[in-house]
Amino acid sequence: MSVLDQPAPEIIVDRWFQSEPRSLADEKGRVVLIATFQVNCPGCFIGGLPEAIDLFNKYGESGLTVWGLATAFENFDKNNVENLEKLLSKGEVMGETLAHLSRENLVDFNRLRYEIPFPVAWDRLEKSAGAGEEAMQKIISRDIPHFSALPSPTQEAVKKQVADYLRKKTFDAQTFEAYQLKGTPSSILIDRQGVLRHKIFGFGQGLEELVKNLLDE
Repeated sequence: MSVLDQPAPEIIVDRWFQSEPRSLADEKGRVVLIATFQVNCPGCFIGGLPEAIDLFNKYGESGLTVWGLATAFENFDKNNVENLEKLLSKGEVMGETLAHLSRENLVDFNRLRYEIPFPVAWDRLEKSAGAGEEAMQKIISRDIPHFSALPSPTQEAVKKQVADYLRKKTFDAQTFEAYQLKGTPSSILIDRQGVLRHKIFGFGQGLEELVKNLLDE
């Protein structure tokens, strides 16, 4: 069942950075933007986070709350709380993020040229259940709504790909799963009544206009 247009699930985190613990219940009456990213995600640092920072600077005093949510659904040796702490305390980036930003001349001595000014939460990770049928169907239903219309050979190929992914998936990120996100960067938008109104995978897709519309409601 879709979580859109339903009361937003409370985020499930293990640790807050740059803030005391926060909750959605405390933000009723404000629009909430949750910028979801992975440390080892170049697109998050090229587009997702800069977009969220820009909105924080423009609308933070006009009823918009912005949080970062650092999560992990792959590359758990890089997407971890230790590397998140280095990012937030020293601006250090690593892995694919460092390689890509270095090629684009967007870092200085392995450090970002900007700071993340809002609170950041570390998503809670729990041991994955593995490649069971229920877990496979959950991903297929979320990401391929037209799966049943695919030819049988294509269905089998998809199932194999999903099973391979799940076998490598050591942990499940609780907030990422609760919001049924497809990847990072993702933007979660919650209205003043605490209802989940938008989920956007990627960046540069009209997020500011959506924020302004919710602020005007």
